[in-house]
Amino acid sequence: MTSPALTATFALACELISRPSVTPEDSGCLELIASRLAPLGFRFERIDTGGVCNLWARRGDTAPILCFAGHTDVVPTGPLDAWDSNPFQPTVRDGHLHGRGAADMKTSLAAFVTAIEGFVAGHPDHQGSIALLLTSDEEGIASHGTVKVVEALAARGERLDYCVVGEPTSVKTLGDTIKNGRRGSLSGTLRVKGVQGHVAYPQLARNPIHEFAPALAELATIRWDEGNEFFPPTTWQVSNIHAGTGANNVIPGECEVLFNFRFASVSSADQLKQRTHAVLDRHGLDYMLDWHLSGKPFLTGRGELVAALTDAIRNIAGVETELSTSGGTSDGRFIADICNEVVEFGPVNATIHKVNECVAVDAIEPLSKIYEYTLRALLAAKRD
Repeated sequence: MTSPALTATFALACELISRPSVTPEDSGCLELIASRLAPLGFRFERIDTGGVCNLWARRGDTAPILCFAGHTDVVPTGPLDAWDSNPFQPTVRDGHLHGRGAADMKTSLAAFVTAIEGFVAGHPDHQGSIALLLTSDEEGIASHGTVKVVEALAARGERLDYCVVGEPTSVKTLGDTIKNGRRGSLSGTLRVKGVQGHVAYPQLARNPIHEFAPALAELATIRWDEGNEFFPPTTWQVSNIHAGTGANNVIPGECEVLFNFRFASVSSADQLKQRTHAVLDRHGLDYMLDWHLSGKPFLTGRGELVAALTDAIRNIAGVETELSTSGGTSDGRFIADICNEVVEFGPVNATIHKVNECVAVDAIEPLSKIYEYTLRALLAAKRD
């Protein structure tokens, strides 16, 4: 094993990976993390709900509050015989630490802890507060995890100033990408009504597919917005169309269409809903439309947190980072409701959710140092 593998961050990452915390299980990860932070003077609150384990931990009573956020749960492994080693037995191979959760996101959790330990050792009387928001329900439906902690904090008027979510954001090398926002996700289930009948007697039926087709063509060509500096234009995509009985001589009585908006911060969910209904109504369709908003867009501009983290990456990793809002949703969408500045930053994401998931060993300790540098920039600079 190379010398970086002997660090405290590496050891804690291995201990976390060895716990089979397949969503929504936590498998004792939160207790392990709390045991490391308790000697530092953290206060702990468990906000467990719906079979999900959630932890809110805080050191300090004043602002600004810098929060590290993440999840202990991992996705299922898939066929074990497809892995080159046991996914819950952390293994170093070819300079990489292998195991389920190595990249997403137990190495980040370990780096949170050791960064905080290092920072508090050097700055026991730091300004403001350090917090952790951790859940075992990010990889699943995410209805009882971070969102519930955010609701509890909001109910008592607790707000955050900065939040770093430890999602694996790097693309080719540690530090090349920070996520400073995410698009919103709005899904629709559309049911267009027709009249079932025999294909030989179309005058006695009404084909919902034919009636919907012109509206589909219009919706597919709409330019919903122009995006902005950080977001591409909003997109609308159909993911499934289903109709009929399976027989080729029956006109269907209903057509079901599943679609999704990935939308920029320049559009709202209500605006997109209204424009969609306007198209459907203009085409005279008999329809029902159910909506599901799984995440609002959030965006953090080039403020204090982005500046501190960018500087940390430059000094520790020697990399000039790029800001990006690409990809799917994350728990940052919930945290943004109570936090002024939210970004995501973590290891390379090339193997997340894959067989033989791994993280480069020589990137583990630098990740911790980047988090620690960010703590110093935001909570220690005015005292030192």
